[in-house]
Amino acid sequence: MNREFIEKLENNPVIAAVKDDKGLEKALKTECEIIFILYGDICNISDIVEEIKSDGKVAMVHMDLIAGLGSGKDVAVDYIKNTVKADGIITTKGSLIERANQLGMYTVLRYFVIDSMALVNIEKQDRHGIAQPDVIEILPGIVQPKIIKKINSISKVPVIAGGLISDREDVMNALNNGVLAVSSTNEAVWEL
Repeated sequence: MNREFIEKLENNPVIAAVKDDKGLEKALKTECEIIFILYGDICNISDIVEEIKSDGKVAMVHMDLIAGLGSGKDVAVDYIKNTVKADGIITTKGSLIERANQLGMYTVLRYFVIDSMALVNIEKQDRHGIAQPDVIEILPGIVQPKIIKKINSISKVPVIAGGLISDREDVMNALNNGVLAVSSTNEAVWEL
């Protein structure tokens, strides 16, 4: 686990998740230290990351959402580290976490908590020696408190919540029930 990344999340538990240039412009004006990049392609992702990093913020690229990267290849992680110069990756693919860890990147493994199989998959990932991310992100972030507590009990890494986080109440509910941080594309949440 990358302690530096965890400390950044502890110090500033609201993560700006951006899905276009307009959102990026607004996120850069906030106190959010970490920005999740949920858009772009192989031609412009370097510029997006450079803009974030030049503002002193952490740039996390969602590998699954960048057009032209291909799917699930270690070389794509190498590209994001060596060419794009991102601080870390977000992905739903556990296989990419291992390569990112080897490269010293921050890592977020996303899980969609839509049924009990998601809980089984989280537990399986922890038990079977699959590369551990720095944190897991559960979506939607407004899941029931008892589900957050269950995930915290089976996960060996801290949990963040994302998706459908729309106001202070959603943020506080997630944080009060054991998540380390929340990510949101809702610009009003970035100002909390």
